[in-house]
Amino acid sequence: MNRTLPSPEKVKQFRKLIIVLSIIIPIAVALLFGIKIEGADFSFLPPIYAGINALTAVVLISALVAIKTRHITLHQRLIQFALLLSLLFLVAYVLYHITSDSTAYGGDYRTIYLIILISHIFLSVVVIPIVLFTYLFAWQGNYERHKKWTRYAFPIWLYVAITGVVVYLMISPYY
Repeated sequence: MNRTLPSPEKVKQFRKLIIVLSIIIPIAVALLFGIKIEGADFSFLPPIYAGINALTAVVLISALVAIKTRHITLHQRLIQFALLLSLLFLVAYVLYHITSDSTAYGGDYRTIYLIILISHIFLSVVVIPIVLFTYLFAWQGNYERHKKWTRYAFPIWLYVAITGVVVYLMISPYY
């Protein structure tokens, strides 16, 4: 594959950006739960961001199939698309939560719901630096390290995407 590898300075900048994003995103999302913007109605977003999560899961599985069948360019594009989907999810999630009150789960499976929700939230924080560093290693051409990190990044990212849909399906009757 003929491509230009990033300069050491670009890699250093990207590493710093990963660290900053890995700290700022979870803190910002947590703080935004305390902010409510009145007058904007984004109540239509939960099924959309659940759909984005579902699509992300499909794209991640497709990226795995692509790399296993040695379709490297397709794999790269699918991963980039999955990153874009994750960013779109984050924007939609934040828009919904800064304009809407939280919804309480009212079903019989509250313990199961909370286990899934808490693991989803925890891993959605953990996955940020893991996925971004995994991507960085591929960008650097360090495929051995990329492969090692992917063993963690892929299942966590897939779990977060799938449990995002499960959480939505469980809480949707209570919106």
